[in-house]
Amino acid sequence: MTAPRAAVITVSDRSSRGERPDGGGPAVADALRGLGYDVAAAEIVADERAEIAGAIRRLAAAHDLVVTTGGTGLAPRDVTPEATRDVLDREAAGFGEEMRRRGAATFARAILTRATAGTVGRCVVVNLPGSPRGAVECLGWVADALRHAVDLQRPPADGGAHSCARDAAKP
Repeated sequence: MTAPRAAVITVSDRSSRGERPDGGGPAVADALRGLGYDVAAAEIVADERAEIAGAIRRLAAAHDLVVTTGGTGLAPRDVTPEATRDVLDREAAGFGEEMRRRGAATFARAILTRATAGTVGRCVVVNLPGSPRGAVECLGWVADALRHAVDLQRPPADGGAHSCARDAAKP
């Protein structure tokens, strides 16, 4: 099976205007490559709900995974989770829950992230924090479940149906 195609969206007003280098997007892209993904696209968008939703929808049509970094906090312009929910077909709340749970063990303010995840068509979408370190750390915490979610969205090689129980039993 070919490597899943991934896209990374950095959500940042300042980076989108060229006022600050994008640190989160390249860090997430490198981490995804290390996990076996083909990172085929990377974009920077402003903290604008419609712009974020449009980028997710467009990239989801051509990728197996879309990962956003930034805009998940409580600041007034942090609207990535809302934009993501605007386009999701199904939400997968466990990703955000696990990132908050694991993050809170070492960084009390990790509970402030509102990261979400789910599917748009056959594409999995996951929000990560904007901090390069936080984004890569969160990605690592959910990497196994994320890969399984991505694989579940891809047609099975044998033409049959996916079975989580069957897949989990494989060595």
